[in-house]
Amino acid sequence: MKFESNIIPEARPLIISGPCSAETPQQVLETARQLAAIGRVHLFRAGLWKPRTRPDSFEGVGEAGLPWLRDVKQSTGLPVTVEVAKASHIEKALASGIDVLWIGARSAANPFSVQELADALRGVDIPVLIKNPINADLELWIGAIERFMKAGVRSIGAIHRGFSSYGHSEYRNPPMWNIPIELKRRFPELLLLCDPSHICGNRHLLQKISQRSIDLGFNGLMIESHIDPDQALSDAAQQITPARLSDLLNQLVWRVEHSTGTADSNTLTDLRHHMDVLDEELLNLMGQRMKLAERIGLYKKAHNMTILQTKRWNEILENGLGKGQELKLSKDFVLRYFNSIHLESIRHQHAVMNRDEQSESLTSASNEHAVN
Repeated sequence: MKFESNIIPEARPLIISGPCSAETPQQVLETARQLAAIGRVHLFRAGLWKPRTRPDSFEGVGEAGLPWLRDVKQSTGLPVTVEVAKASHIEKALASGIDVLWIGARSAANPFSVQELADALRGVDIPVLIKNPINADLELWIGAIERFMKAGVRSIGAIHRGFSSYGHSEYRNPPMWNIPIELKRRFPELLLLCDPSHICGNRHLLQKISQRSIDLGFNGLMIESHIDPDQALSDAAQQITPARLSDLLNQLVWRVEHSTGTADSNTLTDLRHHMDVLDEELLNLMGQRMKLAERIGLYKKAHNMTILQTKRWNEILENGLGKGQELKLSKDFVLRYFNSIHLESIRHQHAVMNRDEQSESLTSASNEHAVN
């Protein structure tokens, strides 16, 4: 899925920046001028239609901001992009010469909304960037991408902006990196950008998340910038000045996917081979562990014991967390690792216990049928 566009250069990383919301003509144009002066921003973003959680929040200036973006293009030469959530938004954006459209997380979560937007773009040659749905559902994200593909949109990219979650987190929308990683695995040629602004919700975390995405091979960043972030009418805490954006970009270490050195390439091949061997050994050990789980299941059945043994499970977790800390493994990883193993063990134990019961039931039924 190549991202082919005359508007956006092929050079990577692709940098998109601009205010969360267009507020005034002066704020939009001055932000754009300062971003253009950096020389590293390829696309200017500004929200016009803002889907807010509460009705009394600032919901954007709407159609009134479209002429402001035309002024940005004329004054700075930067292409412009806006979020669209309805077919009428697309119609107005296209009529005003918007260069790129993006689909927000709330829209991406609703297949009806996505289909309406895709139908409105049928036969239109304009790049579309699709943010992940607010809920952590990879298939829903892929479904949104596929709907635009089926509508004939040729240039499609994805934006990872984190996922809504319940409970405390240092991030506004936890990144859950495994989801965009799997998206990239399934669609290796897909343009994949990171939106650290919405992941962090806090400008002080932007550097860390930006670098993490680059380390993972993302193709670029969408970062919100504003000439006076603290006075922004929406998402003030996550926006930065164009000058700070320039510093952030200069401090990032940009990676390449493939090394050009033969010696380095051979070393990487050897390391990967050793890792593949270890992965195979881990799977073999896991298979042996599940056979033990089945034997334990048979023992529990014979002694009329429950599958779940809470005290034993707590002991396993406690020991695992201690060993994981010694091995410098993150607590989150160790918990997910043991939870996965535990669920699989329960599945195996449940299967052998029910399998024997089903076998006994069939034997009894067969004997009864023979008697009758």
